[in-house]
Amino acid sequence: MPTSSEPNGSTPTSPPSRFTVLPLPLLYGVFLVSGFAALVYQVIWQRALFALYGVDIASTTTVVSAFMLGLGVGSWVGGRLAANPARSALLWFAGFEIGIGVFGYFSLALIHAVGGFTAGASGPATFAWTFSLVVIPTSMMGATLPLLVSHAVRHLHNVGKSVGMLYFVNTLGSAAAAVLTAVVLLRDYGVSHTLVIAVKCNVAAGVAILLAWGVARLRGAQ
Repeated sequence: MPTSSEPNGSTPTSPPSRFTVLPLPLLYGVFLVSGFAALVYQVIWQRALFALYGVDIASTTTVVSAFMLGLGVGSWVGGRLAANPARSALLWFAGFEIGIGVFGYFSLALIHAVGGFTAGASGPATFAWTFSLVVIPTSMMGATLPLLVSHAVRHLHNVGKSVGMLYFVNTLGSAAAAVLTAVVLLRDYGVSHTLVIAVKCNVAAGVAILLAWGVARLRGAQ
């Protein structure tokens, strides 16, 4: 005698999982590319800002502090987004990656426009404008790690290993960018074309996650 409460006596099926899990190698590859692009931006934006405000202890501290503050804000935002199971960490990650690329594409023109507007500004004003320039893209960069960690934990069920592996591949990408940007990219391609390479990396990372997420959802619905 069927024990199911279904009218036809069939065994009830559990509802489909709201989480779409992607392969870890894909996540590692995407985050390596993301780290590469982030370091390229940092080098290029610092060069552009130093050209406007000069290279001394005050300007260097201002630029680096603005970058670090933006990354910290983004990490907090990413953690808040990842903590809500109703939100898809993967979709947020993809959106941030594409958003970084869009900003990066227009970033040099924006930096030069703001630099002309703030020529001769005081130290606090320079910091405020520099932070305003980089807070949006660096916040998006900072948000990507907690978003991917929340997804990787569903694979590994181990927060330490998830954070360690993602941080490793992201740092590896940044290290590669630090060498290649200074030794090869800026020398052979110039600032504008090197910036476009970083933009393409971000957009490719975001699109790859969106496509993989869509394919996984379609397979799960079958």
